[in-house]
Formats: sequence, C-alpha cells, structure tokens
Amino acid sequence: MWIDTHCHLDAPEFGAAHALAHTLRQRAAGLGVGLCVIPAVERANFDTVRQLAHHMGDAYALGIHPLCVPQALEADLQALDAALTAHRDDPRLVAVGEIGLDFFVPALCESAMRERQTWFYREQLKLARKHGLPVILHVRRSADALLKHLREVPTGGGIAHAFSGSEQQAQAFLGLGFKLGFGGALTFEPAQRLRRLASTLPLSALVLETDAPDIPPHWLYATAAERLNGRAQGINSPAELPRIAAVAAGLRGLPVADLAQATTANALQALPRLAALLPQGLA
Repeated sequence: MWIDTHCHLDAPEFGAAHALAHTLRQRAAGLGVGLCVIPAVERANFDTVRQLAHHMGDAYALGIHPLCVPQALEADLQALDAALTAHRDDPRLVAVGEIGLDFFVPALCESAMRERQTWFYREQLKLARKHGLPVILHVRRSADALLKHLREVPTGGGIAHAFSGSEQQAQAFLGLGFKLGFGGALTFEPAQRLRRLASTLPLSALVLETDAPDIPPHWLYATAAERLNGRAQGINSPAELPRIAAVAAGLRGLPVADLAQATTANALQALPRLAALLPQGLA
C-alpha cells in the first residue's frame, strides 16, 4: 500500500466540482494508493479540503501557504486556530499545513514580504504546537531559514515537502524529527543531486508524494516547445505515485514492496493520526 503524503485534490485543474479528482482518486486506489493527505493553502479552502478528505476516505491538513501570505490577514490565523479547535477530534485532520517559506518567487523575496512570511510561519508553528499536530512544510530555497525557526519554535516533527536541499540540510531536518517528501522531480535524470539523495539517505527518511497536480513526473511533463507543437501537459495525480515509487525503488536497488512498506511506516511516524485511517491490520 502507498500513501501520497501531499496532493492538492481541490486544485482547479481537477474541475469545479472535483469530478476529475474523484475519478483519478479511484484509479489511484485501484493501484494501491490507500491514503492521500490533502493540505489546505488558505482560509478559503479549509472546509473544501476537509470535505474532500471525508468524501474520499483520505486525510487533510489546515494551514496558510507562503504563496498565499500576501493576501492573508491576521484574522486568517485566528480562523485557523478556530478550525483546528473545532475539528480537533476529527481523525482525518492530521497536520498543520501547508506552511513554510518561499524564497524562490521574486515578489516574496523582498524584505517586507520575507518578514511577513516569517511571521505567518512562526505563528503557525505555534498553533501546531498548541494543538499537538505535526507540520507539512513548503521548502523552496528556504531550508536554512525554516530550520532556524523550527529550532526556536519546535513542533512534533512532520514532513519537509518536495525536499530538494543539500545532504546537510536533509540531516538537519531528520535530526528535528522530520521526514523528507520525494515525488515526481526524482524521475528526471538531470536531477542528479535529488536522485542521489533519494538513493543514499536512510530509508527511514523518505516519504512519497505527488504534489498533484504540480511537479509532474517526466512522462507527463511537456516542455514549452512541445506545448507549442500541441502536446498537452499531463495532469499529475495520486495515480502516478506507484510509478514514481518504482523509479525511487530502482534508484535504491530495492524491491518495490520493501519501499512501500518502509515509506508507509515513515508516513505514519511523521503523521501519527494516519494510523487510525488505515484498513485494519495495516497500521
């Protein structure tokens, strides 16, 4: 069984009524994807991800994404606190996320916006600690800053999503009780550093994810030139996870079944509430 620890099934790419998300989720289930974690990105989709998780038998997280910080209000943090309180007994609520820092987008790198991101990030770390939940982190050119604040506002661990940092940064996250999320990016042969990390880090460090509909694996990706010639960009979904996992297993020289067992166990360590959602006998 596979766990997709990060997929945005509420994204517009899956249709206004999420019809395509339901179809692709059913396909994924047929391929052995037993659970998905659907993170929120802003106050406006808190209820959406919760309802989707309940309808699909999956899990969800609540948080404010750094890309949404420019439009976010302090009242949104109060709403997050209220939602975490209201649904504290919901077994499908497994984390605070997606939260973090993004120092890739130029507009977010300006001094005032970096400070605003940092404030929202730290406030959400405090909420995670208050509610006893792990965190799902957005890490884009921001690993060192994320780690600094995690040391100052420690949480119960979680997942560094779409990890692409250095081995030293990887070890630092592991030392703070985090797992590292790997997905479609490792299927690209030019991503040598990432593929090396996926193959050499301790097996206990890895969880799998798709970040659907983003970060498509190489077989779905169309270059700009290909799109100009009429090739459509494929839609990433949890149904791609087993094939991504097969690539990861190949990099490690590991049987696919062993990778499934290990990454499922790792996901349960990172997000302990997932255990209650597994079919009986698999936890």
